[in-house]
Amino acid sequence: MSENTTKPGAGDAGRRNRGAGMLFALVGFALLSCGDGLIKSTAGQWPGMAVAALRFTLGAIGLGLVLLIREGPQGFRFPRPRVQLARGFFLAGATVTFFSSIFLMPLATATSIQFMAPLLTAVISAILYKERLSPGRWVATLIAFVGVMIVLRPSFADLGWAAFLPLAAAFGMSGLMMSNARAAGSGSVLLMQFLVAAIAAPLLILYAALGHLSGVPSLQIGWPSWYVVIVCATVAVSASFSHMFVYLATARSSAATVAPMVYVQIIVAIAIGVVFYRDYPDLVALAGTGVIIASGIYLLRDGRK
Repeated sequence: MSENTTKPGAGDAGRRNRGAGMLFALVGFALLSCGDGLIKSTAGQWPGMAVAALRFTLGAIGLGLVLLIREGPQGFRFPRPRVQLARGFFLAGATVTFFSSIFLMPLATATSIQFMAPLLTAVISAILYKERLSPGRWVATLIAFVGVMIVLRPSFADLGWAAFLPLAAAFGMSGLMMSNARAAGSGSVLLMQFLVAAIAAPLLILYAALGHLSGVPSLQIGWPSWYVVIVCATVAVSASFSHMFVYLATARSSAATVAPMVYVQIIVAIAIGVVFYRDYPDLVALAGTGVIIASGIYLLRDGRK
C-alpha cells in the first residue's frame, strides 16, 4: 500500500491559484479592448497613424522610466538587435493597420479578425521553419478564414479593400508572435516591453509624417486636442497594466489555462460597440465571429495535446 504524500489543502490551493489566474487574465484581456474602445473615440479628431505614434511614444517614455527605476542604467541593453528590430517593425505595422481599421468599422469586427493571428502564426511557422502542422490545424485555419470573410461581408461592401486592414493587423501580430518567441530569454520582461515600444514609436512617427506629406485630407496632422493626448496616455498605461495582469495570470496558473480567456476581448468589444457607438452586430457577423473563435479554440486544444 503506497503512502499518500499529497499535502493537505494542496488541491484547494491549486484551484485557488487557477481561479486567481483566470481572473487576472480576464481583467488583463478586457483592459485591452477597453483601450481599443478609447482609441476609437478619437476617430475624426486626429489621424489613426498619429494616434498610434503618440500612444507608443508615451508608452516608450513611461516604460523607459520604469526600467531605469527598477534596473538602473545597466538595464538598458539591446540583445539580439535583428530580432528586436523585427519585433518593433511588426508591432508598428499591426498597430497602424488596427487603429486605422477601428476608425472605419465596428470595434467588434476588427477585434474578431485579429484572432486570426495565432492561426496565421502556426501556418507561417510551418512554411518558414518547417514546423509540423497537423491536418486539423490546416483545416481550422481555412475555416477561420471563411469566418473572416463572413465577418467582413458588410464592411467590404462599404469600405472596399480598406476592410482588410484588420486582417493585415493580424499578419503583423503573427510576425510579432514569432519574433517574441525568438527574443524570449534575452532580457527581462520589462526590457522586452520597452524595446518593442521604443522601436515601434519612431516607425509610427515616420508613417504619420508620410501620411501628412501625402496630402490626403484625413491624414493631415495638426496639434492634438487635450482629449487625444489624455486618451493616448491612458491607453499607454492601461496596456502596460493589462500585460502585467496577463503575466500574473500565467504565473498563478498556466498558459494553457490563461489562453482561452483571450476571447473575452471580443465580448467586451461587442459591449463597448453597442453601448458607446451603437454598433449592433448582425447575426451573420456573430456567426462568422463564432467560426473564428471555434477555430482558435481548436488550435489551443490541439497545441495542448
